[in-house]
Amino acid sequence: MSDSVITPKEAAPRLSSLFSRAYLFGTLMLGGGIMLHAVETYITATLMPSIVRDIGGLPLFAWATTIYVAASVLGSTFVAVRPKSVTLNRCYVFGAVLFGIGSLVCAIAPTMETVLVGRAIQGLGAGFLVALGYAFIRFVYPEPLWSTASTLYAAVWGIATFLGPTIGGIFAAGSAWREAFALLIPLSILMAVSAPKLLPSGEAERVTTKTPFLQIVLLVAAVVVLSFASSVDAPALRSLFAASAVVAIIAAITIERHTEARLLPAGTMRLTSPLARVYLIMLMLLVTICSDIYIPYFLQVLHGVTPLVSGYLVALLALGWTAAAFATANIRGRRANRVIVGGALVEAVATALLVVTLARHNPAGSLPLLAIATVFIFLMGFGIGLGWAHLVTHVLHLAPAGETDKASAAITTMQALGAAFGAAIAGIIVNTTGLVDPGGTEGAVTAARWLYLLLAIPAALGMLLATTLPTGKATSAD
Repeated sequence: MSDSVITPKEAAPRLSSLFSRAYLFGTLMLGGGIMLHAVETYITATLMPSIVRDIGGLPLFAWATTIYVAASVLGSTFVAVRPKSVTLNRCYVFGAVLFGIGSLVCAIAPTMETVLVGRAIQGLGAGFLVALGYAFIRFVYPEPLWSTASTLYAAVWGIATFLGPTIGGIFAAGSAWREAFALLIPLSILMAVSAPKLLPSGEAERVTTKTPFLQIVLLVAAVVVLSFASSVDAPALRSLFAASAVVAIIAAITIERHTEARLLPAGTMRLTSPLARVYLIMLMLLVTICSDIYIPYFLQVLHGVTPLVSGYLVALLALGWTAAAFATANIRGRRANRVIVGGALVEAVATALLVVTLARHNPAGSLPLLAIATVFIFLMGFGIGLGWAHLVTHVLHLAPAGETDKASAAITTMQALGAAFGAAIAGIIVNTTGLVDPGGTEGAVTAARWLYLLLAIPAALGMLLATTLPTGKATSAD
């Protein structure tokens, strides 16, 4: 499939087009699947302190996220390598059912270990639902609406950023975390029942390959090992885990280049492939944005901000992503590539400038300094949001014939890997540069400076790669 795009002369569709009679139910189902995943992500983050207070398991706290992300990689991969007899709308049913089962397990969990089992099942279902959101775009909407549909997903995440903590906070305040998980079960059932009726089957000619089992195992292992590296205290052990993760990633890439059982579309293991560069840009932008996981901590420790306020301040990042996605939804052609480059630059600069704003001790709670830091938090999200929908559109246009499902599912895989690697790398940086030792205010300042300085680099590299994206006819395996 070529990477031809709508020329600027053509009238750009509006977001409201997605809610016209022809596309309304498809929009509600696809947006609903992503909303279910997004809201649950923020609900769980808010509920985890209540969960560990109730049933214990503080040492396993971080694994509630790690195991969820790892399982979502598996779910998104199945969408691409599913048997020919399994249609996309049937995959949607599987995903919704798995999400509901995982929520039920979490709701009745007597121990943290059981919660982790539920989170793994939830993550598997979420991987299905998010991957299908992208895979269904070409079946539900005509080509001029592809970029607009991607913008809608950004809007969903923005809404979830505010809904999730609010819902989670309400249930957490009453120690009703089990009820919060139970609330997701009927929604999952409704979506599973509705999928065969409201979504097309999604059948199309596609290239089928064997399941890329080895690559999946190696990538999941890399995520898990990096998570260990971010949490251990001994520098030597941390280095060993980090090196092991690098070895696992290299092994996965090597196998992917020489096997017929591929995880990614053909040709995407070479930087000469435009599609490979799009995926790499996505990954780098996400690694940088995941430095946000420590923003609430630094706001509270260095600036004296309350936990509730710090949660909503970091939510401005997602709001920035959503605002930028709406602002650039109608851009097409060469201008879209310029927006991707500019967005990566904004994200890199905003992240780096947190070194001199957020990474400072502000015991008096100076509002001007805090306000400037807040602007840069917003701009981090704004930067990635400027180009994300256009990167998604590039993937759909550049996918080789018969491999669009695999290319679409790989977007979710990149999201999951970017989030997992970004969080783990952030943990390694802060734990190595003083967050724990010497700790306190001094350690927090040093750790914050190194974190935002180093994690601005991936976005800067993504900007350089974005200057090489095609604007004319090309294929992913050139």
